[in-house]
Amino acid sequence: MTTENTEHAQIIVKSYSDLLEQEIEEVLWAFVLDKENRLYQIDSIPFYTSLIASNDIVFADIDPETKQLIYQKTISYSGHSTIQVVMNSETIAMDEVRKTFNKMRCVSEAVNEDFFVLDIPDDVDYKQVKAELDRLEAEEILEYAEPSLSDVHRKQKEL
Repeated sequence: MTTENTEHAQIIVKSYSDLLEQEIEEVLWAFVLDKENRLYQIDSIPFYTSLIASNDIVFADIDPETKQLIYQKTISYSGHSTIQVVMNSETIAMDEVRKTFNKMRCVSEAVNEDFFVLDIPDDVDYKQVKAELDRLEAEEILEYAEPSLSDVHRKQKEL
């Protein structure tokens, strides 16, 4: 889903990160879809938050103390998936790995020099992406986690 609205808001998502093994607060950017009804479309790739992906429509409410938008629930799932990738190899640059997935139409964002997140759009065949992730993991170039795998991609993975 795309939107003509260019107004952005920051939404704080509070959750437990399996990757960090602690409670976290992550700030995600979102398009304002309906300010009155507090509906927003996620416009960033979550680094640590599970079960939310790019383009999801979410409901966020204002915290009376901090006056910040706080994620409450997902209204509509976009079908996108988020994959967390940790680099293990110094023989291949993270940028080269990211370019490989970019050719599959999967955008990514580097978190630091060893960690990046992938956004897998709903119309990308996850079996191909997973095959490449599995190959690179078998070669000990990277390790990955699937914290937010959409139903569309989960079904492709099972086939």
